[in-house]
Amino acid sequence: MKFERWFPWVFCALLALFPLLASSLGLDFYVGFVRRAMIFALAAASLNFILGFGGMAALGHAGFLGVGAYALVALSDAGIESAWILWPAAMVVAGLVAALIGLIALRTRGVYLIMSTLAFAQMLYYVALSLRIYGGDDGYNLMARPSFGLGLDSADEATFYWVVLGLLALVMVGLNRATHSRFGHALMGLRDNETRMRAMGYPVFKLMLVAFSLSGALAGLAGALLVSHNAFVSPSAMHWTQSATLIVMVVIGGVGLRWGGPVGAVVWIGLEELVKQFTEYWHLPLGLLLIVIVFVAPRGLASVAEHWRLPRRPRPAEPAGAVLTPGEGS
Repeated sequence: MKFERWFPWVFCALLALFPLLASSLGLDFYVGFVRRAMIFALAAASLNFILGFGGMAALGHAGFLGVGAYALVALSDAGIESAWILWPAAMVVAGLVAALIGLIALRTRGVYLIMSTLAFAQMLYYVALSLRIYGGDDGYNLMARPSFGLGLDSADEATFYWVVLGLLALVMVGLNRATHSRFGHALMGLRDNETRMRAMGYPVFKLMLVAFSLSGALAGLAGALLVSHNAFVSPSAMHWTQSATLIVMVVIGGVGLRWGGPVGAVVWIGLEELVKQFTEYWHLPLGLLLIVIVFVAPRGLASVAEHWRLPRRPRPAEPAGAVLTPGEGS
């Protein structure tokens, strides 16, 4: 079995064991820390889907994350407690908002797409500021974490950790299948040469809109998980700087690489927590790290794994006197 196939499952198994090890070592704080990193890994993976595989440079992804968070808060305030209703509902609302924004923003390209998505995200930010019923600029405290049912205790930190890990694994499997499907190949074709794909008869705008909406829905799920994790949400989660941070995570991990988003999110969140213990000016060393990665590993840290793959078996030697047709042996 290839390295890239079995390693993610081994890593997931180690992550699943982490709460048990942390409890025995008195490191319960890090259960919540790793859970937060996994939530941002989901958000970064959703952005990488349109940025790396679709070539859509969007600077407003945190807006969808915030929409999912506020959708959960609104429904929770209305009396809905089940996580299996709240989280899918947050995905639907964020996906619909992404579709509406995409109907306009995706008619532009390049820097105009960046600016239009930024403008829409800032509009969402100011809408959240005006929601006095949910705290406005002060934010909103979630009274209780959504219930899981099925005999699971939602208040238990380890249980919530395993639920988040399971959702992250499902999302990554789903995105992997999507990128290897006909839809994913068409999306990558649009990224590489949109004019050619349009000439071949592909519905370019529809493909981009579906991908953009799916990415927004997954970001909404990350927002719903984040407010469940923090028991708090504020408009600052939707600010454009948060969208920029998600882009930095993707760049660190590797744009267009399957594990680029999660790797970048884990590295960023981990180093941020580490550097904060030594200085409050943590942005400077992390900025220097980004510069180093751009020069040392321009394809991102996830590309380093390519050098760890098991060597392939050598091809059998051609029999003596064999004649190669054009294209063979290359």
